[in-house]
Amino acid sequence: MMKIPALVTALLAGSASPGLQADAITEVQNHYHAQGAGPFLSGSGDRLWNSRLYQDRQCADCHGADLSQPGRHQRTNKPIEPMAPSVVTGRYTDPDKVEKWFKRNCKWTWGRECTAQEKGDLLEYLRQL
Repeated sequence: MMKIPALVTALLAGSASPGLQADAITEVQNHYHAQGAGPFLSGSGDRLWNSRLYQDRQCADCHGADLSQPGRHQRTNKPIEPMAPSVVTGRYTDPDKVEKWFKRNCKWTWGRECTAQEKGDLLEYLRQL
């Protein structure tokens, strides 16, 4: 799991501006670059988002087609905040939280963990929203 110094994480988590959120996404992506992934492409992230790879699941099944709106988990029926960082202040600014949810959601949706390339591409896609 990625570890970022507590001060950096606190500063990123407290940011409210979209520019700082984009910088936080870049910081997370830099971790994936260090693992040999990149460049990251929004189009690849879009294709991944809409892929059905495991038990006929895709990201949109829980997160919805309009990522500026709330979603709902298929099994638990728990609400999910909108995925668009332009709608939810602070979305993707905590690197450890981003990694935690990628681990859980990739396993649930695709039956395996996402690669560093897939995570970076998905973040690039979500950044555009």
